[in-house]
Amino acid sequence: MARRIKPLTVERLGELPEPCGSCALWEAGGPGAPECGPASDRAELEAWISAVRSEWGECGAIVYENGDPLGFVKYAPARFFPRAARMPSGAPDIDAVLIACVHVIADVRDAGLGKVLLQAALRDLVSRREKVVEAYAAAETVDRERSPLMSVEFLMGQGFRVTRPHPLYPLMRLELKSLVSWTDNIEAVIDAIQLPRRLGERVPAPLVNATDLRKGSQ
Repeated sequence: MARRIKPLTVERLGELPEPCGSCALWEAGGPGAPECGPASDRAELEAWISAVRSEWGECGAIVYENGDPLGFVKYAPARFFPRAARMPSGAPDIDAVLIACVHVIADVRDAGLGKVLLQAALRDLVSRREKVVEAYAAAETVDRERSPLMSVEFLMGQGFRVTRPHPLYPLMRLELKSLVSWTDNIEAVIDAIQLPRRLGERVPAPLVNATDLRKGSQ
């Protein structure tokens, strides 16, 4: 079955792996390092998605294969993320859309889905005539199971540049006018990605030849 990208909605929130399905890191506005899990509040996250979609529009996307979620991206204008105001590198530009999270499940990681999810978000923002997108990056190696941040190298590869330096969490920025000529079909690109065999997939048992059968019957 072909892979599909679908909008992030309250109804689909429960399909995300934990802690993503209830993590309110950016929405809650609490202190501490940007880490997935501790700020867990499913009700708050559901209310946040409903409010953002009602006031601004789609705020994320999930990529599926055979009905199973492989990864997701979440984004919205910076004013919808109270936690961003407490980041040590400073708050995002008031007119910028913040890419808050990009997450891909572990057993299909490093195949290119993160890049495609980010590009799908950027394409959506271009179509909505947004002008600037920003994202906090991880300047050091992070545990991708517990951090919502993309690496500096990854974002630079997508055209972002550091706008507010910081030894741990620099803020990076991309002017969307440079993307108006995109013509790639994102769905086709996702469908063409060669994913590694995922854990839990059934592998056919090896065929037993006639000689082995005869030996087994002796």
